[in-house]
This record gives sequence, C-alpha cells and structure tokens, in this order.
Amino acid sequence: MPPWKLHGNGRTVEPGAVVRPDERLNWPATIAIGLQHVVAMFGATFLVPIITGFPVATTLLFSGVGTILFLLVTRNKLPSYLGSSFAFIAPVTAATASANMGTALAGIVAVGVLLAIIGVVVHTVGVKWVDRFLPPVLAGTIVALIGFNLAGAAHNNYAAAPVTATFTLAITILFAVVFRGFLGRISIFLGVIAGYIFAAFRGELNFEAVEKADWVGLPTFTFPNFTEPGTLTALAMFLPVVLVLIAENVGHVRGVATMTGDGTVNEQTGKALIADGVSTTLAGFFGGSGTTTYGENIGVMASTRVYSTAAYWVAGAAAILLSLSPKFGEVINSVPAGVLGGVTTALYGLIGVIGIKIWVDNRVDFSRPVNQYTAAVALIMSVGGFMIKDEASGFELGGIVIATVAAILIYHVGNLIARARKTGADDPKPLEAVGPLGGDPA
Repeated sequence: MPPWKLHGNGRTVEPGAVVRPDERLNWPATIAIGLQHVVAMFGATFLVPIITGFPVATTLLFSGVGTILFLLVTRNKLPSYLGSSFAFIAPVTAATASANMGTALAGIVAVGVLLAIIGVVVHTVGVKWVDRFLPPVLAGTIVALIGFNLAGAAHNNYAAAPVTATFTLAITILFAVVFRGFLGRISIFLGVIAGYIFAAFRGELNFEAVEKADWVGLPTFTFPNFTEPGTLTALAMFLPVVLVLIAENVGHVRGVATMTGDGTVNEQTGKALIADGVSTTLAGFFGGSGTTTYGENIGVMASTRVYSTAAYWVAGAAAILLSLSPKFGEVINSVPAGVLGGVTTALYGLIGVIGIKIWVDNRVDFSRPVNQYTAAVALIMSVGGFMIKDEASGFELGGIVIATVAAILIYHVGNLIARARKTGADDPKPLEAVGPLGGDPA
C-alpha cells in the first residue's frame, strides 16, 4: 500500500478542503509544491551560515537530511521543513569569537542532545509541563532578548557599507509592504537578491572563490571540539536556545493541527522534538547549523491548503541535491557585508518582535509586576550585553544566558511568592503557535 492516498482527482483541492499529511496530489503537482517549499525556506536557511561563517553547502545538506529524518520519526504524520534556526546565531557568533568553530559546533550538538531528551520526556508524560515551565510571558521574553541581543552584530555589518545596507534594508521593507501572500513572506530573500545586484553595480562583490569552486562536489565537513578551553562556557551560552526550539516545535505542531482540523497531530509533539533534536545533533557533528521547524513553509501550506508530507520529501531531496554544488555554495558566500547589514537590521528586529507578538497573541497581563519585571530586566540585560567574566579561569557568561536565567528566576520565584501570599497568581496559559526563528520572521 502506498504511503499517501491520492486526494480527489489528484490535480486540485476542493473548496473548503485540505490535502491531509497522509494524502497527496499527483506527482507533478506534488513536485511543484515541494520545490515551492525549497524557495520558501531558502532565504532564511542560507542567511544563518553566511552570518555565522558556517559552510552554506553543509548547512543545506543537513537541512535536507534533517527534514527527511523528521518525516521518518513522525511517520509521515507531521509536515515540516527543518531549516537553520536563527536562535543559534548569537551563541555561535560569541563562541567563534572567543574560541573557534569546533567549540560552536559542540554547543550545537549539546542543544540537539538535550532537545531530543526533552522530546522523549514529552512523548512519555505529555506536553502540559512545558506550558507551565515556559508560559507565554517567558517564551516571548526569551525570543525577544535573543533578537535584540544581536543589534550590535547588525550594526557592524551595516557600518561596513552603509549605502548598500540602506538600499537593502529599504527594498526589503518595500517588498514586505507591497507584496502579499507568498512574495511578502520571502521579502528578506528578495531583499538579499536586490541588495546583491546593487552591490555588484558598486563593485563590492568578490567572485574569486566562486570561479575556483567545482560545479559538483561534497560539502565541507567540520567536527565539534569538546576539549577546547572555554567549551563549558560556550555550552552555557547555547542552553537558552533549547527553550526557543521547544516553543517553535510546540507552536508548529499546534499550528498544523489547527489548520488541518486534525487534533491527533498534537500527539506528534514529542516526536517532533526528538526529530529536531537528532537533526540538530547530526548537523552539529558535521559542521552544519542547528535546525528548527520553519514558518515560511507553514505559510506555503496555508496558501496552498496542501499539508502532504510527500511535498516535504521532495523539498528535502532537492536541498540535498543543491548542497552537492560547491560553486553554488560559494555564490551564497559572496554576499557582501553591506547586504547582510541591511537584512539583519530588519531580521534581528523582527525576531525581537516575534517575542512581543507571543505576548500579544496570548494576552499576557503586564499589569502583574512579576510579568513586568520578567520582561523588563531580561531585555535590558540582553540589549546592554551584560556579562559575567572571570579573567583567571576564562569563564564567561554572556547577555543571552544571564538574561534567560534572570527571566526564568524572576517569573517562577515571583509566582511562588505570590501563591504563598495567596495573591491569586494565574496559571500560565498554553503556549500558542509562534513563528520559528529560523522561519517566518514577519
């Protein structure tokens, strides 16, 4: 028996109907939709490696492998593309600056292993404990502080070529405002293309590496270093990312369940966390960026009403094939700093806004002091780059770690005190679907 049933006549989706995960259209239509998913994920997926210095082809390879692995673990019941997560940018940037890429990869592996373990726990006991530990006020704060912490990195790239950066930023915003639907969701990708062409006219591109690269070849593999001095500090910087990935995956599952009208999809939450954890671990072991579920692809499903996992098998296979061209990877690596400065000024800010959107969507009550201080203290620590550093031992904790710990302590300790004083502290509401950091920032 084939893994997917043919939907209707195989060519169209009836009014009011959806193509369920266990269904598909005919193969030409399925392939076309799968390639559309590749286009949708591409802008965000390639930005992470060129910002962090990771090999683009390697990251693309393991996003494709991770997507197929995700489909296998969830037994074709949960459609998703696993692309590069923006939540890793800040800790990777900090780790490579203070140590090297091997240390950063060790952090990615640690996140993946921990996420997979949490997935096993969720699959065994359920997801309700996640709602209590990571309520909307905390989830929104952690997402927001990661985005705003990157403001300095965006400024550095912007300052490298302010004219190109300004043009790229302006055209990105214009695309987002003018276009609707799919084109609006890939405005950052379109902004990069426009900025790239503008930079070419200004003579800011360097094609030397592109000319030397082969058309076909294996990606570059780099391996984690767990013995490098300072690795323990680096691992601490990566731990907040686990909380973001939990929020993204839980939100993704609930979003698909809502859009398909199939509540049984929620039963895949634990498996989704396991799959993303294993995918991130695998990517980290070989030099790729950590992965997450993608909001851009949720947008494609919403617009086409096709939730078939068959389309994601096509997308995963296409990403793997693209990764086998070193020349293609070098073209992506040739994106100049000014273009990155323009798009990251928008992108990092939008990551912060996603956190705020979580508060708004879940109607977080900011009349409560504990909620006020949870967000206020953490955001200032993140934006201000607070740091704990011991010169003698080299131990260091950056703003993201300190801010995340502060947010968790303020919220949970504050609520314990409130309950002890019988002030009627509210139970946290379930976390609603949120746009993944590696996905739809808009």
